[in-house]
Amino acid sequence: MVAVSPHLDWPDCRNVRDLGGLPTDDGGRIRPGALIRADSLHYLSPAGVDAVRRAGVSRVVDLRSPAEVAEAPTPFTSDDLGYAVPVQDPAVPGEGMDTIVAVCIDMLDRRPERFAEAVLAIAEAPPGAVVVHCHGGKDRTGMVVAIALSVAGVPVDEIVADYFLTKQRLASAMAEQLAAEPDESLHAEMLEFRDTRAESIVAILEHLDTAYGGPTNYLLHGGLTTAQLDVLRRRLTG
Repeated sequence: MVAVSPHLDWPDCRNVRDLGGLPTDDGGRIRPGALIRADSLHYLSPAGVDAVRRAGVSRVVDLRSPAEVAEAPTPFTSDDLGYAVPVQDPAVPGEGMDTIVAVCIDMLDRRPERFAEAVLAIAEAPPGAVVVHCHGGKDRTGMVVAIALSVAGVPVDEIVADYFLTKQRLASAMAEQLAAEPDESLHAEMLEFRDTRAESIVAILEHLDTAYGGPTNYLLHGGLTTAQLDVLRRRLTG
């Protein structure tokens, strides 16, 4: 069988992929055209906007802060498809934290209700594909997608492998950013917060297991019900 690439061509985004086809523990698969992860859709060219429309997208979940959205609105920010769920506390944007894992765990612990809202936005969207994005489609998107996939029964190793795909998609952007910064003493910090490493999502998922008993219990802690989680599973796998 020839493997089908999950990557989607939505000019001028760099990091868009359909999560359909990922296996679940019960022998099923995530349904193609159900959940798409992306970098910020403000990068889209007119051809990219057309590609989104042709993909049958029914909801675009934007995880960025209000300030980010105001600075770079997407073609869907004021559209019926747009659905904003800022998951990071703007009062605590990560200053003083020296690793991306620490920043992500802080987000999860401070705003479980926002992550639950983002997952519910996937579950209860109108029929069609749901797009989840932040800025680079790496950390905030990575966490929401990982939690949703875990609830749907995707094994951890598959979730980690999907997360790591972002590294190759953003490699050229990372190289451009490093080349544009002549002070090489800043490169290590740039790589820490902008690069994509599999061990980051591993540590984040381990935190959810240790602190909450796993992603499902984390969402229950954030206010979702078991019935809503069932809706999510059916949407992603049915």
